[in-house]
Amino acid sequence: MYKIDYKRTHMKILVCISNVPDTTSRITFTNNNTEFNTTGIQYIINPYDEIALAKAIEITANTTNGSITAITVGDSNTEPTIRKALAIGADNAIRINASPTDSWFVAKQIANYAKNEKFDLILTGKESIDYNGTQVTAMLGELLNIPSVSIAKGFHIDNNQITVEREIEGGKEVITASLPIIIGTAEGVAEAKIPNMRGIMAARSKPLEVIEAISIEPLTKTIAFETPPSRGTVKLIDENNINELIDLLHSEAKVI
Repeated sequence: MYKIDYKRTHMKILVCISNVPDTTSRITFTNNNTEFNTTGIQYIINPYDEIALAKAIEITANTTNGSITAITVGDSNTEPTIRKALAIGADNAIRINASPTDSWFVAKQIANYAKNEKFDLILTGKESIDYNGTQVTAMLGELLNIPSVSIAKGFHIDNNQITVEREIEGGKEVITASLPIIIGTAEGVAEAKIPNMRGIMAARSKPLEVIEAISIEPLTKTIAFETPPSRGTVKLIDENNINELIDLLHSEAKVI
């Protein structure tokens, strides 16, 4: 991970926050497997978005005039999540009043807000842990016509230049670009922060603006959800019986 060395007096950052089910939630579906069952589900900030927010806090701590706006696309039930982002350290928050349908819908809503705000840096998580699409970062870059880098493991800002280290198949890639830019953060960029009592109290008075969503023609349609097949029973083979193991891998597991 790159050291913190931000040679800028001002940094205006937008952090995109997803409202996702807690990782311990038991996932089920309703209405003939066409809808996610929200009964009893505890929602949290997407863990990769928490990393993005923590990085934004580190950056603004090293500037004399930095600001962090947290943004989410969701109905009123998502307000506890965006309030937590304020408690962690965001200065203000935006909730776009709509239930997200897919990555395209989310990216279009955020881009519509961000297009006139002149953010120096937009941070997202590399993906949300519910759909794992890894799409919003790149879509935002295209919609706003600025560079985007996904799966970033660390980055360093020097004045108006940014150097990003990202994960690729079999290694890493180092990219340099100019601000503004959109970064999709992965593990290693920063350590997620836990809100303290002072932050929780301060969050109550921080501004949270609710804006209405724009109309967007959907590009995808969910037909049905499927849960993974249940695991089969484990078959134990004597360590000395190699021939039986090979036979089962061929005839039952069908991997050879």
